[in-house]
Amino acid sequence: MKKALVTGGTSGIGFGVCEVLLAQGWQVIATGVSEKEVADCPAVEGLTAHRLDVTDDLSVSNCLAELDGLDGLVNCAGVLMRGREYDLDVFKTVLEVNLVGTMRMCLAAQPFLKKSSGAIVNTASMLSYFGGALVPAYSASKGGVAQLTKSLAAGWAADGIRVNAVAPGWIDTGMTEALQADTVRNEAILSRTPLGRWGKPNEIGELVAWLLSDKAGFVTGSVYPVDGGYSAV
Repeated sequence: MKKALVTGGTSGIGFGVCEVLLAQGWQVIATGVSEKEVADCPAVEGLTAHRLDVTDDLSVSNCLAELDGLDGLVNCAGVLMRGREYDLDVFKTVLEVNLVGTMRMCLAAQPFLKKSSGAIVNTASMLSYFGGALVPAYSASKGGVAQLTKSLAAGWAADGIRVNAVAPGWIDTGMTEALQADTVRNEAILSRTPLGRWGKPNEIGELVAWLLSDKAGFVTGSVYPVDGGYSAV
């Protein structure tokens, strides 16, 4: 049975990824940054939850030390601090989680994935392609994730490791509840989205599962928008 580690997998997009992988027969380890996130993770057969702080070297090394092998890494851990990211300390924090944390996890998993000829899927964003006035750190970090994905794909191809990314648009998660409840913002989002609705976490999960599978064996260094067409108009 193949094994995947999904950071930020206890909720939101990450949990949607876990659900799809589990349905396809994977053994999945989901991580959350706090004990509460781990405790609140739904109990599902084949899923184990662990606490992991992607900004902490010791936390990462301890988590990976417990593994006897790994076939897939999915980096979903991330933060967004809307309206606060012009503060330099906040800016640094967001980059440390979203960009540096992604690199830290990739480096830690690389020896396992080299042995298994495994794959990595990072989480970029539609904001990898255009700016966000209220989220300069998030936008910068996700642009960095897209370029990091391409660089690692080129650097690790000789090791048999494929590296791709998904770039979600407006997805129905706890992080976007306030936007969905704001009638004006919600209408603005839906009116620009050609498919006219919010995405679902498992719709991201379906693409992630394909990218991790042998069916995507000739796919690496790609960033896939999953945004209902939002970035196409």
